[in-house]
Amino acid sequence: MEIIPIPAFTDNYVWLIRSGNRAVVVDPGDAAPVKRYLARHDLTLAAILITHHHADHTGGIGELARPEIPVFGPAGETIAGVTHPVAGGDSVQLDAPRLLFEVIDVPGHTRGHIAFHGHSVLFCGDTLFNAGCGRVFEGTPEQLHHSLQALMTLPPETRVFCTHEYTLANLAFAAAAEPDNPARDRYAEAMQALRDAAEPTLPTDLATQREINPFVRCDSASVRATLDLADATDEQVFTALRDWKNRF
Repeated sequence: MEIIPIPAFTDNYVWLIRSGNRAVVVDPGDAAPVKRYLARHDLTLAAILITHHHADHTGGIGELARPEIPVFGPAGETIAGVTHPVAGGDSVQLDAPRLLFEVIDVPGHTRGHIAFHGHSVLFCGDTLFNAGCGRVFEGTPEQLHHSLQALMTLPPETRVFCTHEYTLANLAFAAAAEPDNPARDRYAEAMQALRDAAEPTLPTDLATQREINPFVRCDSASVRATLDLADATDEQVFTALRDWKNRF
């Protein structure tokens, strides 16, 4: 199984899972680059996975979908073209390519946001980013915090495929939120080198996020010291971080 990033818009990635001559795409906001890749590599689209309803994740469904192509998306959101609504606890099983994903409810960015986990990979849409997390548009900060904590219970080697190239901006905020984090500083240098070479900073993995991402480090004394919230709950620390990031 090979997972390929297809750039779209300014900073989106459509993820394409390839096995043999069959492919699955995740969050195709734009059909055009996906169609070009499929044609160039003589691939047949077998399924589409959708994490949430925002147009930059769903806009290509209409052009890509066919009656024989299942489109899996969140049962809690109304998305044109979704043929198989799924929610937390459901699974997505495909025969060609042979894939099995667990569906996880991760509300916060949107109310019905879901993630797909399997084969040691996580497609999490706009919930968890490399060194950051999504904005709270429809849910609550508490919901998004709990969603991130749920994702962090997955195996640490899980590779994370989010859908935006936000890493350098997120790392700049992380440096402000937790100035004394040598592991984060080393990681930032490596990510800058990737971007200088026009390479994606994704995927990352959950073990790395536990070390460098302030939004999953709300229990860290250094993050709490920056915010002057030593005695706050983790939810209060997360809410303060998210509000600060909105204005950063």
